[in-house]
Amino acid sequence: MTATDATVFTRTDETLGTFALRPVDPLTDAELLHRWVTHPKSAFYLLQDASLPEVEREFMSIAASPHHDAFLGLHNGSPAFLMERYDPRHVELAGLYPHQPGDVGMHFLCAPTEQPVHGFTRAVITTVMAMLFADPDTSRVVVEPDVRNTAVHALNEAVGFRVDSTLTKPEKEALLSFCTREQFRTATGVTPV
Repeated sequence: MTATDATVFTRTDETLGTFALRPVDPLTDAELLHRWVTHPKSAFYLLQDASLPEVEREFMSIAASPHHDAFLGLHNGSPAFLMERYDPRHVELAGLYPHQPGDVGMHFLCAPTEQPVHGFTRAVITTVMAMLFADPDTSRVVVEPDVRNTAVHALNEAVGFRVDSTLTKPEKEALLSFCTREQFRTATGVTPV
């Protein structure tokens, strides 16, 4: 089975079609991901100045980690977004907040485009959250976006996140936010399966 065959989650959006996620293949996906993460619109992903080999190494490191996963998101079969899932006890937030059993950390990035589609980013974050909550062991999703990233704060709120506090991390001032399964269901009407 190849990486492109390894779909781990699929969701159909009534308006925009099919969204699916598969594991990132660090070698075959690196060139595409490098274009995405170094684009000016992706500044908050913090890989702006990364070279292609650095992006490849970053995703190889994620693939090798027992506490971190990366997924390539497809929209109607074409690569369109990136999602990372991590265990906040070990990655990103280790020791920075009171961890609870069932906490899962998440990052996502929509591919930069010159032709934005209305509602696309919200459909992506809804798909990402539905995938995370499809795991019965996930009780709460944790995010820590840059405090300046007001666009993602609005998206997070739209899918049920509530701001907890501001954290000082080495690379940024972050807005620690949480979303429970029930908050997600109430905000979006989506029941993860």
